[in-house]
Amino acid sequence: MNSDRLKALTDGVVAVIITIMVLEMKPPEATTLPALLAIAPVFLSYVLSFVYVAIYWNNHHHFFALTPKVTGAIMWANFNLLFWCSLIPFSTAWMGEHELQAWPTAVYGLVLLACALAWYVMQAAIIHAQGAQSDLKQALGSDWKGKLSPFLYASGIGLSFVSPACAAVVYAAVAMLWLVPDRRFARHVANRAPTDHHDTTAA
Repeated sequence: MNSDRLKALTDGVVAVIITIMVLEMKPPEATTLPALLAIAPVFLSYVLSFVYVAIYWNNHHHFFALTPKVTGAIMWANFNLLFWCSLIPFSTAWMGEHELQAWPTAVYGLVLLACALAWYVMQAAIIHAQGAQSDLKQALGSDWKGKLSPFLYASGIGLSFVSPACAAVVYAAVAMLWLVPDRRFARHVANRAPTDHHDTTAA
């Protein structure tokens, strides 16, 4: 099946996730600056989660630029990813409303870890479907960020019960790691473009 429908579905779910997150940010009842500052933890939690959702959407776009066809396994793996991503608003709201408490911070990390593992499952399903010459596998290379992130999330979960503030720093650090521009996919697409053009002309 063409991947366009899967991408459209994912776009719609991501839009709903962002909408739910912003709706969870209730304005302060008072009209003073201290009242506004009091909801800063909720806002910061929203910002961090918004960045994470944006990272997943952006990388999903790159992945499926190299995955024009999808199998049943890929579709179910994508649904698995969307399920865990759909829990981000819940964990964000709980952590934001209970500033730097152990269990809300740990659950936030668990959701991020589950999303990362679901992403790996989807990635493996795509590579398996594409075979030995998988475009995605070639574009990923060593994928050191993808391998490192789950360990950082796990460390953040553990830190939540010692120092929730340090755990939050770990979660933010992983987000910053993924915000660094990644040229792997752009380079791979650019390198294969002349070949694709030649093949089309020859046909």
